[in-house]
Amino acid sequence: MNEDLKFKIAITLIPGVGPILARNLISYCGGIEAVFREKESRLVKIPEIGPVTAHAIAHHDVFDRAEAECLFIEQNEIAAYFYLDNDYPQRLKNCSDAPLLLYFKGKADLNKERIVAIVGTRNATDYGKTVTEKLVQELSQHDVLIISGLAYGIDIYAHKACVLNNICNIGVLAHGLDRIYPGNHKGTTKKMVTNGGLLTEFPSQTNPDRENFPSRNRIVAGMSDAIIVVESAEKGGSLITADIANSYNRDVFAVPGNINQQYSRGCNELIRDNKAALINSANDLLKMMSWDTSEKNTTKKQRELFIEFTGEEKLLV
Repeated sequence: MNEDLKFKIAITLIPGVGPILARNLISYCGGIEAVFREKESRLVKIPEIGPVTAHAIAHHDVFDRAEAECLFIEQNEIAAYFYLDNDYPQRLKNCSDAPLLLYFKGKADLNKERIVAIVGTRNATDYGKTVTEKLVQELSQHDVLIISGLAYGIDIYAHKACVLNNICNIGVLAHGLDRIYPGNHKGTTKKMVTNGGLLTEFPSQTNPDRENFPSRNRIVAGMSDAIIVVESAEKGGSLITADIANSYNRDVFAVPGNINQQYSRGCNELIRDNKAALINSANDLLKMMSWDTSEKNTTKKQRELFIEFTGEEKLLV
């Protein structure tokens, strides 16, 4: 058994210890294993660690569960990325509340040069479905990784369009990798893992409970360069994702819709409140992100400095 991985999983299982607090513990104690070796009397003196949490850490009652998770990972060919690992998503690592550990099943570069999230309402209209399929098809020519949440509506339409257009895409889950929710999306996920995959911060045996979905949304936002909201009512999970993305200084875009249409009101309000830029097509996104690869935009606008110098002269300057 991978002892190092066991400790990494164990620290995520301690009741009352979230990603931010876990980082503080590791920093104060000097390492993950050192956290579990520390005396309870000293743990309680660490800022934000109370007696209950210090007791939970000191009594090591999470290791059996961690060992079981190690076995599950090994049997199911799942990769585990700790926040200090090179393969951990670098964009997400820069977010203060990023997960300590991620579980991934599939084949994808989580640090691809261009990553776009496509999200929206579970009650997608024909308009939303058409726009989603159009955006994905247009993005297929620009070497992007697409992320969504595998939910009903816009999310699953985005994933299916990616599979159809052979685009690498990742579904971020609000539960463990021992199940798929919604269950009728299993067929799509089997295709996704061959060119993309499934990503979660939750270990196996974790149910898709309501409180897990906002946590899932922060991963979608944190991993992306740009987030597109296709359709949304005035309240919804995709608006939560947009708010989180704005807090992470990500670029947020929204597709406008009929002002009388319930599931366009959220997008229209994002645009009205300057929380998202309006886009009508993938080309709008590419231009605003400076991803336009057409020949007219590859010409350098400014002459390189010191072009007459040799390598040694440039170094000296």
